Amino acid sequence: GEPCITRTRIPIWVLEQARRLGVSEADILKSYPTLRAEDLTHAWAYVRSHRAEIETQIQENENA
Repeated sequence: GEPCITRTRIPIWVLEQARRLGVSEADILKSYPTLRAEDLTHAWAYVRSHRAEIETQIQENENA
């Protein structure tokens, strides 16, 4: 499965895609009330260390 934020079913690639589209962290947190700021910090760290995996997931979603 896709890597998700702990305690949620929110895929990390969804958050990264939102960030790339210019959505602020504050707006991401408003859109996903179960998220905490530290969750985003962990998500961005995951993206940095698994860039190819996240790129693939974003591409697969765009092609779906």
